[in-house]
Amino acid sequence: MAMVERTLCIGDKRYSSWSLRPWLALRHAGIAFREEVIRLNRPDTQEKLRALSPSGRVPVLIEGDLRIWDSLAICEWAAERAPSLWPSDPAERAVARSVTAEMHSSFPAMRREMSMDLKLRTKKSDLSPEARADVERVHQIWHQCRARHAKHGEFLFGAFSVADCFYAPAIMRFDSYGIELDDVCARYAAAVLAHPAMLAWAQAAVREE
Repeated sequence: MAMVERTLCIGDKRYSSWSLRPWLALRHAGIAFREEVIRLNRPDTQEKLRALSPSGRVPVLIEGDLRIWDSLAICEWAAERAPSLWPSDPAERAVARSVTAEMHSSFPAMRREMSMDLKLRTKKSDLSPEARADVERVHQIWHQCRARHAKHGEFLFGAFSVADCFYAPAIMRFDSYGIELDDVCARYAAAVLAHPAMLAWAQAAVREE
């Protein structure tokens, strides 16, 4: 029986925070895929996206006739194949899904005022009150998770999970815009930045033109 090819279509690694999330999950879980990068903000970008994704956006996972076009949906698909992508305890898994869903649907001011750009290094001193509140909420989530799971590993729920995939773009934003982190948040951010999949993504982003 011929194997069905699996392709993850993503945007530029330098800019596409939504693409980073499932890419990390699949790489961490060891789920094989072919990568197709759609360069964003090009004259033919929208035409290419409409041909690949029902939503006209990246990321989208394609496997045979199946198309999954949302970053959280792709991560849930991956977790069905690699259950360790979520905590094993049902209560902790529910909390992990809650903080993941919050990142998926919230923090609009932070996204708007600190778009992801892995080549950018600056000091952002003019955040709006709404963006500062978003940053503080992210820090609060990290503190709450690390206080509960610090003994079990260096990530939000001890072991690396989908939750970390979803907060990785925030870490990159904080790094790019010089957002100060306290010791707890800095240690967590450093752990994510040192993850082999995150290193691979960042190195590829630097090579993009």
